[in-house]
Amino acid sequence: MEDEHICIDNLIEHLGATADFPSPGAFYGVFDGHGGTDAASFIRDNILRFIVEDSQFSICVEKAIKSAFVKADYAFSDAGSLDISSGTTALTALIFGRTMIIANAGDCRAVLGRRGRAIEMSKDHKPNCTSERIRIEKLGGVIYDGYLNGQLSVARALGDWHMKGPKGATYPLSAEPELQETHLTEDDEFLIMGCDGLWDVMSSQCAVTMARKELMLHNDPERCSRELVREALKRNTCDNLTVIVVCFSSDPPPRIEIPQSRVMRSISAEGLNLLKGVLDCNS
Repeated sequence: MEDEHICIDNLIEHLGATADFPSPGAFYGVFDGHGGTDAASFIRDNILRFIVEDSQFSICVEKAIKSAFVKADYAFSDAGSLDISSGTTALTALIFGRTMIIANAGDCRAVLGRRGRAIEMSKDHKPNCTSERIRIEKLGGVIYDGYLNGQLSVARALGDWHMKGPKGATYPLSAEPELQETHLTEDDEFLIMGCDGLWDVMSSQCAVTMARKELMLHNDPERCSRELVREALKRNTCDNLTVIVVCFSSDPPPRIEIPQSRVMRSISAEGLNLLKGVLDCNS
C-alpha cells in the first residue's frame, strides 16, 4: 500500500477561526502513490495549504486549485530529503456550502450517489484515453502497451520527476487537474472517492448501489468504506485500495418508493439504475 488520504469534515476548525472560508466547509482527498510513498505523503500534507494560500483563492477557487496542484508538484521536486522519482495521483473534493469542486489528476475516481444513480465526477486519466493520448502525442510522448513512455499507467500525476523536464515546461506527464463543480441538492446523498483498485473490479453504479444499501442499514460512512474495500478484495483486485465515503446528510438514504399504478408503465430511471447496480454487483 502506497496510498494516502485526508478527511477534514470541518475546514473552519481545521484552518482556524480567522480563515476566510464559507461555512460549512470540508476537504477530502485520495492519493494513490507509486514508486514509494514520498510523493503521496507530501501531497497529502501540503495540497490544502497550497490551495487556501493561493492568491486566487478568494477570487476564483477553481484557478487556485489548479495552481495549487502545480505548485505542490514543484515544491515536491525541491524537497531534497525525499525521493522525487516517486509519484502519486491526486483526487480532491472541496466543499463549501452547497458547492462541491472535484479536482483530479490520475486514475482515482469520484462518484456522486444521487438517489441511487451514479454520477461520475471525474475522468480516469489513462494514457489510452482519447483526449489524453492526443495531448501526450502532441507533446512528443508515446504510449506503449497502455503505458506512458512505456513506464507509467496514468497520464497525469504529481511527482515522477524522472519523467518530467525543467519546471515551467510542458511535458506529456501532467500534474494539472481536471475540475468538475456541482451544486449539491437534496437528491445528492453521498460521494465515493476511491483509487483504481476499487474501480478495476467494480462499476461506478455498482459501488453506489452497494454503498446506498449499506448506508440504509447502518448509516455509517466509515463502515461503508470498509465494506466497499472488502468487496473489491473478494473480486480479486490487484491494486492498492483506498475508499472514502462522504455523506451529505445525517439521515440515512430514504427508501425509493415506486408509486403503484393500475396503468402499465415503464420502470423509472432511478429504478433502472438500481436494478443495473444490483445485477452488476451480483455478476
